[in-house]
Amino acid sequence: MTALTRVRQRADGATLVCLYLLALLVVPARLVLSFVPMTLPPALVVALLLGVLWLSAQMVDTLGIGKGRNALRTAVAIYLAMHLATYAIATRRWLPTDELTVADSSMVRIVATISVAIFACDAIRTRERLDRVLKLVLACSGMIAFVGLVQFGAGVDLASYVSLPGLRVQENAYSAMESRSIFRRPTGTTNHPIEFGLVCAMAVPLGAHYVFHARDHGEPQLRWWLCLALVGLGALTALSRTAILGMAVSGIVLVATLPRRRKLTVSVLGLGFFLGASLVVPGLFGTLRGMFSNIEDDPSVKARTADYEAAADQIDLNPLLGRGFGTFLPTKYTILDNQFLLTLIENGYLGLFALIGMFLAACYATLRTRFLTRDESLRGLASCLLAAVLVGGIASVTFDLLSFGVATGMVFTMIGLSGAALRIAQAEKTVLAPDSTV
Repeated sequence: MTALTRVRQRADGATLVCLYLLALLVVPARLVLSFVPMTLPPALVVALLLGVLWLSAQMVDTLGIGKGRNALRTAVAIYLAMHLATYAIATRRWLPTDELTVADSSMVRIVATISVAIFACDAIRTRERLDRVLKLVLACSGMIAFVGLVQFGAGVDLASYVSLPGLRVQENAYSAMESRSIFRRPTGTTNHPIEFGLVCAMAVPLGAHYVFHARDHGEPQLRWWLCLALVGLGALTALSRTAILGMAVSGIVLVATLPRRRKLTVSVLGLGFFLGASLVVPGLFGTLRGMFSNIEDDPSVKARTADYEAAADQIDLNPLLGRGFGTFLPTKYTILDNQFLLTLIENGYLGLFALIGMFLAACYATLRTRFLTRDESLRGLASCLLAAVLVGGIASVTFDLLSFGVATGMVFTMIGLSGAALRIAQAEKTVLAPDSTV
């Protein structure tokens, strides 16, 4: 009975967030529930349950969930309110059946994803549990990178061999074996190479943090070096500008926030890794350079900018709250590889300000965390979360982020963890304050 009690005590909010991350990152994104009419991956089911648990926990005072003011929590609430307002306005008028169906499912998806952010913000209460969640993010990202590297190097899609009871394969328009230049573009367990590259790029600063942490505390380093190598190489082999920009942003954040003795180490490691990857994979450097040097003639870039005029016309039709989240169907209208522009169309200026405000609130939470705590481990985790949030913000400019479930789930999880880090720093400062005055 005592052992059972100990097991129950170890299961907390962080445990449930870890369960969500396993469903999001380990289960291939192409697998969805087979017994429901809408496209519903397992991760979204877990996310909806987290939302129900959060709402229930707010009604009692015995479950230890965070309550009260929090900048991130307020920003997420405003973002949800904008979505609800947009949905109400869109469904009040006539919508074609195909757009209404997608609007309904998109509303379920965004509410579920927002639930993850708010649950993570309020339910992870200690530094150790936050650390455990981020270690799982890094480990799962390393696994995704490994699957992607096998796709890239051997042309074998390990994710396609996964079959789980109650799940069916949801086909998408992208194949894991399509190529750019002379290389295959991997997807790992995600649905698209850009999404794959983004997940890997967001995990790179975590890998660097845990390598340094292990060295400082005399702990085994090999597993963290392996994870760092996998996610770094995965981001490069995605052959995605989003991933390269994300790694650059992560590097800048780390160099700016790390202690002085680490700055040069990170810079040398980054340069050495890039050169090493170019030597191991002949032609990789030339392909990556060509993605940026010929950017003005790149067909994908031209396609992204060609529809801006038509997008402006759509924005003018419903400038404040948009035409409805999810209703600008790419198969019916056009593909917009810019989430901020797509948000302007679907959620209007108010929705765009709410989305940007949520990113800014998460950045504020991480910076405030670094200001409040003197603990180098928590400061390092805050830097990793800052890098991840900024990478997600940049990705919103380079592709339609909210159209990809794994990328969206990863970004919103990092946003929620930013709020959790701030709560933890504030709680620790409150506990230590009386001691500091003695």
